[in-house]
Parts: sequence; C-alpha cells; structure tokens
Amino acid sequence: MALMKVKFDLKKRVKLAQFVWFMYWFSVMAGVLVFSMGLFFKIELRKRSELMDNNESHFVPNLLIAVGLLACGINAFGGKICYDSLDPTKFAKWKPMLKPFLVSCVIFNALLVLTALLCFLMRIPLQFTLAEGLKNGMKFYKDTDTPGRCYMKRTLDMMQMEFRCCGNNNYKDWFEIQWVSNRYLNFGAKEVKDRIGSNVDGQYLMDGVPFSCCNPSSPRPCIQYQVTNNTAHYSYDHYTEDLNIWKRGCRDALLSYYGGLMNTIGALVLLVTMLEVGVMVGLQYVNTSLSTLANPEDPESESEGWILEKTVKETFTDIMAKMKNMGKGNQVDEGAEAPVATVS
Repeated sequence: MALMKVKFDLKKRVKLAQFVWFMYWFSVMAGVLVFSMGLFFKIELRKRSELMDNNESHFVPNLLIAVGLLACGINAFGGKICYDSLDPTKFAKWKPMLKPFLVSCVIFNALLVLTALLCFLMRIPLQFTLAEGLKNGMKFYKDTDTPGRCYMKRTLDMMQMEFRCCGNNNYKDWFEIQWVSNRYLNFGAKEVKDRIGSNVDGQYLMDGVPFSCCNPSSPRPCIQYQVTNNTAHYSYDHYTEDLNIWKRGCRDALLSYYGGLMNTIGALVLLVTMLEVGVMVGLQYVNTSLSTLANPEDPESESEGWILEKTVKETFTDIMAKMKNMGKGNQVDEGAEAPVATVS
C-alpha cells in the first residue's frame, strides 16, 4: 500500500506544481543564505587565523560554502522540472531523470544534516586550537621587530579590546611570559636584572598586563603594572572591583562568540534541511501524480500521488534485498574471474 496516497485532478496538479516551483526558488535563496553564512564565518576565522593552531577549523565554513552552492544548483534544477511539468510534452524529457534526481536529493539532505551536526560540534575542536593558538600568540607579542610576527601585538591588542578579555584563561597568563620587547628594557637597571635573574628562562617577568586589558568603564586610571601588589597603589585591593582590567579569558570569549555563531548557522541549516525535504516530497507528488494518470491521453483525467509506492517497512526491506543481491552478484563475478588451476 502506498504511503500517504492523495488523489489529484488537473486543477490540483497545476496548483501543486506551481507551489512546489515557488518553494524551489525560495530554496535557492536559502542556499544563497547558507553560502553567505559560510563565507561570513570563513572571513571571521581568517581575521584571527594567527591565533588558531591549525587550519582544520576552516573545514566547516568551506563545507557550508559548498553545500550552499549545491543547494542553489539542485533547487534551480528542481524548479525547472516543476515548471515543465505543466506541459506534458516538456515533462516527458525529465521523467527518466526524476528517480536519480530524487535519490540525489535524499543524499543531499543527509549531507545537510551532517553539516548542521558539525556546526554544533565545532566548539570542541575550536576550544583546543584556540587554547594552543592564543598561548603561542602571547609568546610572540613582544616580537614587534621580528618578520612574520610583528603583527601579533596589534592582533592581540585589538582582540582583547574588542572582546573585553585578557590573556588565554585569564589576566594572570601575562605574568608567566615576557611580553615587553628587549628593545625597551634597560639591562643596566637593577630591577630589570633582578626580574631576569628570578627565573630559569631569563625572561623579564612581572605582574603586569598590556594596556588592551584595561577596562575603560572603570572610573579609576588603569592599574596594569604591579596588579597583585595591593601596597603599591593607594586604596587598592585586586581581589575586589578595584581590579580594573578584564578578568575574562580570551579563549572563553572567542569560544562564546564562535560557538553562538555556529549554533545559529547550525539551526539555519536544519531549517533549510526541512525546506529541502518539503520540496523533495512535493516533487515526488508531482512525479507520481503525472505518472498515474487514469488516461494518459487526457491531461484532465484523475490520478494518484504518493511519497512511497509501498510502506516504509516494505520499502526498507526491498532496499536491503537489492543490496544483498548486488553483494552476491559481485561475489559471483569475482569467482568467475578467478584463474582455474590446470594440471600439466
């Protein structure tokens, strides 16, 4: 028994074809939107690519761009089929292609679901690549005279000001690295010698942070040096709101931004998937209603349309049986090709 069988007359078939045609072109616009979101996300990642530990994070935006382009092509083709279905002579040339096209639509919808899932899961690998990328980027903050690294200071400063964050996990990460270039240190000064000699790596370490960590909303002038030394500043306690630098780490801030963006894109892709499934079902109804005309010579005769010719269980059983037969056929072919040993 056919699944979700519906009876059609000429008027219903025409309305169905027109509606599905309109929805296909609406789906083309949805494909453009997915492509645009993928391109936007790729640009956002490239803005801070220096802070990423690898280029694998670009896989999802590249997939979104490819899926968006595929959606435009598939839906434009489906719209053309629906438009020609109003004319039996034009529709006849599409009939042999409809079954392969519908199968490709099923595969494409599965790809859309996979893309949406990857969007939701991207936060996990992004967390690790940001952690390592930010750690390395902070080490290069001072290398303003080193070719290939001279941009890192500006990148980190702009990021900390834009996302209102400081350091990798928090502002104390800056205490563990030398972020002031040797060019601006007086190695003859006692303080500089003491700080460099205080650690085995010979780095100029201090409890200070770059200016970009400062909170401009604080009424007090920014305290970015001797941050944890309460006695170095009047009426100051760094455990309270007197600490006027950003406390949030940049890894958490960037994860929140990119994670929210990817969740939005993932939800959008799921909506596009639902739309694609809808137009695919509509095209199946158009196909079956035109293939089952009571009198093929009379376009005004009644017909029936359905989603599946059999029930879901029967259809699944048939598919599995065909796959088993194909497997057996391959085994027979391999056996026939095997060389036969001869006794001389």
